[in-house]
Amino acid sequence: MGVQMSWLEAVVLAVVQGLTEFLPVSSSAHLRIVSAVFWDNDAGASFTAVTQLGTETAVLVYFAKDIFRIIASWFKGLVNPAERNLDYRIGWSVIIATIPIGVLGLLLSDVIESTFRNLWITGTTLIVFALVIALAEKVATQARPIEQFTMRDGIFMGLAQCLALIPGVSRSGATSSAGLFIGLTRETAVRFSFLLAIPAVTASGLYELMKVLKSDGELVGKSGQVLASASHAQLAVATLIAFFLGYAVIAWLLKFVIDHSLNWFVGYRIALGLGVYGLLAAGVVQAA
Repeated sequence: MGVQMSWLEAVVLAVVQGLTEFLPVSSSAHLRIVSAVFWDNDAGASFTAVTQLGTETAVLVYFAKDIFRIIASWFKGLVNPAERNLDYRIGWSVIIATIPIGVLGLLLSDVIESTFRNLWITGTTLIVFALVIALAEKVATQARPIEQFTMRDGIFMGLAQCLALIPGVSRSGATSSAGLFIGLTRETAVRFSFLLAIPAVTASGLYELMKVLKSDGELVGKSGQVLASASHAQLAVATLIAFFLGYAVIAWLLKFVIDHSLNWFVGYRIALGLGVYGLLAAGVVQAA
């Protein structure tokens, strides 16, 4: 039986999830670090995946009109080639680009819940991918708006999304940087990044939610060991908090990236990664 999660821990982790899920700073890394520093444990990938249902619901609500339009265009395009417009291409791009992370997520599930959550890896990926983001901004031409989006763009960003299986990388950071590397405008890259995350994150969250409900709130890691236990009420409140904060962050970020680069987050990522190294070296937290 794992340590029972307190209400304070559940609320704090939910706030962290809501504030960091859509920023290129890695929400999974922040949840891992905060758990280790303040509660000397790891709430696990299960808690992250379940609360991500809240932030992904925020995406569904915020982009509801776009999503319905894309779905409608996709179905129309299936039966009528004349209807195969930009939304049709985006619909197929989201579907096909989701396949790689779906396959790897299933094949590497044990590694994701164990090895990848090592804080030495988290600190390293925070720093390394800060440099990737900086490089993407440096070489970005931003010459191609959403109207020029292609299936190849979607697949490339889908492959980049696979890197987000490692805490510290950041799903939005990886996919948005990939978009910048291939010449998309920053706003286009970020908007597609949000849409691309919907199938994978929702599927992962529902899968973990079913496991948590069946185990009566136990957050289970590799080999079935229980990392912590959370009540259904705690999970529900945490998911709700993540939804409201996530919605606010989406609205802010889409306005922010119009006139600001992702370099604003690079220094923070490097400082956080070095901070993790320092905490590990001082013995304040344990890597595993």
